[in-house]
Amino acid sequence: MQPRTLDVQPVVDAWLAAYDTADTDVAHLLCDRHDADAVAFTFVEPDLTSRDVTYGELADRSRRLATVLAGRGVERGDRVPVLMGKRPELVTTLLAIWRLGAVHVPLFTAFATGAIQMRVEASRARLVVTEPSQRAKLDPIEGIEVLETGDAFDRLIDEAEPLASSVAIGGRGTMLQLFTSGTTGKPKGVPVPARALASFHCYLHYGLDVGEDDVFWNAADPGWAYGLYYGILAPLVAGRRNLLLNAGFTPESTVAVIEKFGVTNFTGAPTMYRALSKSGLVRNLRLRRASSAGEPLTPEVVDWAREALGAEVRDHYGQTELGMVINNHWHADVALPVKPGSMGQPMPGYTAGIVDGQIAIDTENSPLLWFTGYHEAPDKTAERFTPGNRWYLTADSGRLDDDGYFFFTARDDDVILAAGYRIGPFDVESVLITHPAVADVAVVGRPDPEGIRGEVVEAFVVLDAGTEAHDDLARELQQLVRDKYSKHAYPRTVHFVDTLPKTPSGKVQRYLLRKR
Repeated sequence: MQPRTLDVQPVVDAWLAAYDTADTDVAHLLCDRHDADAVAFTFVEPDLTSRDVTYGELADRSRRLATVLAGRGVERGDRVPVLMGKRPELVTTLLAIWRLGAVHVPLFTAFATGAIQMRVEASRARLVVTEPSQRAKLDPIEGIEVLETGDAFDRLIDEAEPLASSVAIGGRGTMLQLFTSGTTGKPKGVPVPARALASFHCYLHYGLDVGEDDVFWNAADPGWAYGLYYGILAPLVAGRRNLLLNAGFTPESTVAVIEKFGVTNFTGAPTMYRALSKSGLVRNLRLRRASSAGEPLTPEVVDWAREALGAEVRDHYGQTELGMVINNHWHADVALPVKPGSMGQPMPGYTAGIVDGQIAIDTENSPLLWFTGYHEAPDKTAERFTPGNRWYLTADSGRLDDDGYFFFTARDDDVILAAGYRIGPFDVESVLITHPAVADVAVVGRPDPEGIRGEVVEAFVVLDAGTEAHDDLARELQQLVRDKYSKHAYPRTVHFVDTLPKTPSGKVQRYLLRKR
């Protein structure tokens, strides 16, 4: 049973021909080539007031902001971190960065100073762009200039001359640098070349089936790969409007936005669907398409969605290093019946298989594959490819059935999937170990007993000799993670233990902790 792909390859080839050239210009592809009067994004505030922003407005303001950034020394190849919520200034800033041939480094607004500083220093950034609500997090970081949105920011843009022309970086030039979740060491930099836009466009078209008449809403946060790749970049390159809600997820706000704006094509994390299913708020919603990414869907959510949303929720699989690559596709040219528990089949432009028990991508037969290695980390890069770079190894174990459907088995890198966020144990452990009472620590994910978040973070802590375990200390450790790393990543439970299970080489055996 194979998808109907007879007419698909020419489309994929056309995207590659357009986006992977020696003179690829990111700002032109994402903005300047589109109808200036067409709406690029609808920005929605918590009170459901909204503002449409056109390509013409984005083009003008990003050209002016590019002049401002150039005046502050930003040049081609420079890394520019942006710490900002889903507001018009975010997209304007990203386009301004790309006009200069510089590289955007996304910073999640739920990060505390420690996580931000690591990414700023690792990218050797000299300038960070932020908003007033996030400004204080940057104060402890030395050696950077901060550009903050607000009245002064707007005046700078209004008074600047538009940049005459943008820098072409070519299809292999880097436009983004994201960081992995840091599960087995420090988070690794993932350079994203401009040619990746072909893969992102492919997923929006074939995976999500976002059509010209759809009201599309990708509810993921652009501080992470899924929200950035498919909530900002893919809609821009395809010329499809996306909604951006400047607020965190709640079932109430999600239902209200879908109803008020007539959303027809929705995608979000499984935790969103679980929360919606338990809220009792969903009545008579009708979606044309519903998609999910981030972790496997549970059967009860799939069953609920068919009746409550009028569409089944289709599960999709990908990584920061890949984008989405194996999907239960929605587009009629490649759609197949969904098998329970399966994440589907490879997206056009990719060939996948199982290598040594891992889900793997065939590098020789995947023209849309864009990842070639981590930034300045050749040893870590070598771990993700077989000898000769024949296969990219995802480090996720899985299986492939006789009909060509892939099934996810386990996430080998121990990443914790909590409320749609990927949390690296190393990041949390690195904060907890700074407490003077902590001698050793390991962090794992456990299934959320409430069935909402997917997983919750749990910490196993070995205390220094002479230190007594007590509830106040556990709360102090939880607060430490909130303050120093991120509110979404604090351990819901802190276990005080005498020792941690380790291999002879000293590696923590987290699978044993998860069994406790």
